[in-house]
Amino acid sequence: MKGRAACPQAAAGAVGTPRPTDFRGNRQIPLRGTAVAAIAASVLLAGCTKPESQVHDHGVDQAGPAQIDQNHGEPTTALRVAAAVNALPTPSGPRCAPHHAPKQWCFICDPVLRDPGRLWCQEHARYEDRCWLCHPELEDKNRLWCNEHSLYEDECFLCHPELKGQAQPAAAAVSMLMCREHGVPEAECGICRPEVTAQLEPGEGLKVRLPAKTSARSAGVQTGKPSVGSMAEAIECYAEIAFNQNKLAHVVAPVGGMVQDVAADLGSQVEEQQTVARLWSASIAEAVARAVLSHQTLARERRLRAQRVTSEQNLQEAEAAHRAACQQLSTLGFTEEQIDELGEKPGEQVLLEVRAPFAGEIVERTAVRGALVDAGRILFTVADRTTMWAMLNIPELALARVRVGQTVELQVDSIPGRTFTGRLTWVAAEVDERSRLTRARVEVANPDGLLRARMFAQARIVVRRADGALLLPSSAIQQVEGKPVVFVKLEEDLFEARRVALGARFEGQSEVLVGLRADEEIAVRRVFPLKSQLLVSRLGAGCADD
Repeated sequence: MKGRAACPQAAAGAVGTPRPTDFRGNRQIPLRGTAVAAIAASVLLAGCTKPESQVHDHGVDQAGPAQIDQNHGEPTTALRVAAAVNALPTPSGPRCAPHHAPKQWCFICDPVLRDPGRLWCQEHARYEDRCWLCHPELEDKNRLWCNEHSLYEDECFLCHPELKGQAQPAAAAVSMLMCREHGVPEAECGICRPEVTAQLEPGEGLKVRLPAKTSARSAGVQTGKPSVGSMAEAIECYAEIAFNQNKLAHVVAPVGGMVQDVAADLGSQVEEQQTVARLWSASIAEAVARAVLSHQTLARERRLRAQRVTSEQNLQEAEAAHRAACQQLSTLGFTEEQIDELGEKPGEQVLLEVRAPFAGEIVERTAVRGALVDAGRILFTVADRTTMWAMLNIPELALARVRVGQTVELQVDSIPGRTFTGRLTWVAAEVDERSRLTRARVEVANPDGLLRARMFAQARIVVRRADGALLLPSSAIQQVEGKPVVFVKLEEDLFEARRVALGARFEGQSEVLVGLRADEEIAVRRVFPLKSQLLVSRLGAGCADD
């Protein structure tokens, strides 16, 4: 860089022997006098701490601070004199040794102190709009230059603390800085400024220029437009299919005895009250005999009472004994007509019929003909498989979005291409202390019987449905700095790496919430070469000046 600023120390030396005139080009303008020049020099000497070698001339008179305003004929030092009168005191505390400035002001060392609206040239440690090495076309050669802090002298508050707090130069020109290597605005060049990618908000992007117009085609990059459709945002978890416990029953032996006959087998479809087995039991035969005897006694007492031979009390006792005997057999499934029939056939073997409680399928059988069984032993298990349960394991972190009544979609690996839908009917009140999962239950229709108990399934608890959603294939989305990015095609060799906000994801499709329009063309397949070009400077192949 060429030197372009007059040294304040040299200006101070000029105070003792002031020249009557100062020159800017070929125009000669008189000075106000040595008093003003002396005040101006003292102000600059107090503010500038740079050595003389760090402030240079750039085609102007060596009077430096005593420059003349060509428009009004006033020396510009008058402005600095006015500023000095109201100047803020120089902050106390440690100073930045490399730049001779208060640490709390040194924007070169501390990025937090930089103007957020201006680009920063990392290579040359200065603002982009003040970097003549990168943008020589922006240099104003008529302004004094502070070589130590890479600012114009009339804006360098590190040398002149009285300038602190005054309006800084407008940063609007920053957006006009052009990247000469890639032909895009410097602020939008993703190859030169990949570190900005992490700061992008959804909808913002950086330009990526390819080496040639055929580069994308040669790399196999395929482009297309987003599709519009329906998408459901869901919580995904694993599930296990189980029988509907409200339609599952164990058929047991009501009394101890011997299995005389088995009328149903595994997989058999049975109707309500259909006989599935028959038992013989001595206790059953005894109960039948007591019931028959009590019925005969009751009949005799009724005849005697009609003839007024017996008392009313005897008749009532006979009726009570008969009711008790019939009640015991009724509990075992005998009707009063059957009891009367057995009374007429005293030599016939008495068998207890075991019946199905409802229509369903025999899913378990332990009954074997001739086997001795105890009271309460399970002989069969009957299940109605028209509806099944799916027992879910929901992660603890997702519980805040789960509600009873939400729709749940189930996919079973052994039944490809089929999605089962049900409703969430129960969520457990506790979380497993080891797995940090919570149990939940879904009731699922199973009219064709495809779902079977103990099948594993992948469940999606739908928490939001979106119609008319903007959908992209998952291959179109790249992760840059841990954030989703898509590449929008602008020209044959120019793409925009744009940050997007994603919603639901399902079956290879992702919903785009923010950052993309339906009419934009994006890279949908073989996108990685574009990501590599965006990050190429991190491999040492980015923008570099000669």
